Amino acid sequence: MEKKALGRGLDALLPATKTVATSELSDVQHLRIDAIVPNRYQPRQTFAPQELAELTASLKESGLLQPILVRRKGDGIYELISGERRWRAAKDAGLETIHAVIRNCGDEESVVLALVENLQRTDLNPMEMARTYHRMMNEFGLTQDIIARRVGCERSSIANVVRLIQLPLEVQQLIELNQLSMGHAKVILGLPSQIEQIKVAQLVVLKTLSVRETEKLIESSQVTKKRGTKELRRTPWSDVEERLQKRLGTKVMIQKGRRGGKIIIHYFSPPELDGILETLLN
Repeated sequence: MEKKALGRGLDALLPATKTVATSELSDVQHLRIDAIVPNRYQPRQTFAPQELAELTASLKESGLLQPILVRRKGDGIYELISGERRWRAAKDAGLETIHAVIRNCGDEESVVLALVENLQRTDLNPMEMARTYHRMMNEFGLTQDIIARRVGCERSSIANVVRLIQLPLEVQQLIELNQLSMGHAKVILGLPSQIEQIKVAQLVVLKTLSVRETEKLIESSQVTKKRGTKELRRTPWSDVEERLQKRLGTKVMIQKGRRGGKIIIHYFSPPELDGILETLLN
């Protein structure tokens, strides 16, 4: 997947609150590593072991060159805003303290700063971006236009990424594993049913098809004309499941029983579970 650099830096994203300004850098503090907790709004859910090991070795050799950014949570505890890989590497290196800048900010600014920092350093997985954008829209009421301005990209880019939430769980997992690119995902989203989306996604991975080859496959109807006999049929609850999935940003299943039934809500990480609970309870 082609990497894209953002058009603006962190300093340009939040007009009234610049990030790690020169004056803040002069106020770097030493904080105990065990007094710092991960960012519950951290967009990145996967940390490459090899990259983390290399960063740990670098910290042992040269120390921390750039401080992490945190905010106070009370009782002597600090929550990471950005720099989780540096924090993890420092722990692995056996350090007891770490250089940090303490920032006074709310949840909304924290999630934006965490997102942009990840986008600038290393491309996030498209699904990590989709869930973060979706969470920003649902929890903070931000529009796609506002998010686009905050992260320095076109609104259409935000819209395309957020649409990934509509894909079946099986396809989302293939994207997370980097077996499907954003280009593949956009093509697969054009299929009318989730069954067809899963089938095409599996064929793309199995045959290592390019995006253009995937388009040709769909156009020629090689998949849609030869549906298997074991395909799942739409149930009376399919529309409700799809509405819930769009609202919560995750896969939802409704299973009917003899005298009732149950609703199964999937989640992929503790932070995402927090977001689902906040959406349901607020």
